[in-house]
Amino acid sequence: MGIVDTLIDRNRRFAETQFRDSLGMRPSFATIVISCLDPRVDPAVVLGAEQGQIAVIRNVGGRITPHTLMELVMLRQVAQANGSDIGPGWEIAVLQHTQCGITLIQDQPDLLSRYFGIDEQNLPGVSLGDPRGAVAHDVAALRAETRLAGVHVSGLVYDVTTGLVETVVKRGSC
Repeated sequence: MGIVDTLIDRNRRFAETQFRDSLGMRPSFATIVISCLDPRVDPAVVLGAEQGQIAVIRNVGGRITPHTLMELVMLRQVAQANGSDIGPGWEIAVLQHTQCGITLIQDQPDLLSRYFGIDEQNLPGVSLGDPRGAVAHDVAALRAETRLAGVHVSGLVYDVTTGLVETVVKRGSC
C-alpha cells in the first residue's frame, strides 16, 4: 500500500468520525494564518486550532509575496461573493519559524528575487536569515496593502526546537 492509499484510508475514518457538514467557508475565528510549508510547522496543530476555526495559506518560508497578496485579495472577493467580507474584525497572522529551509538557498538570488518580485539588490531587505526580521518585513507589507483595509495583522515566530510561538509584531490594522 502506498502513502496516498494510507491517507485515503485515514480519510474514510475521518469522514466516519470527525466530518462536520455544518462548517461554512468562513473560519469561525475570522482568521487567516500565513505560514511555511515545513511539516514541522502545521499552523492548526501548533496553534491548537480546531477544524473550521482558521484558514491557512502556506508557501515557501511563509512569506508575503506578490502572489500571497493576490491570494488574499482573491479570498476577499470570494468572501464578498459569499455574502461576507475579509475586512474589519478579521485577523491575519504571519507565522514563520526558526531553521527555515528558505535560508538554505540564500545563494540563489535570481530565484529569490523572482519569488519576492523584487530586484536582487533589494533581497537583504526581506531578512532571509532572520525569522523575526522577516516577520516584521512581511507584516509591514500586509499593513501597507490598501485592499485589506481594516484587517488586523500580527507577526509570530515558531521555534522548532521548543514548540513555542513568540509574538514578534503585535496586532495592528492594515
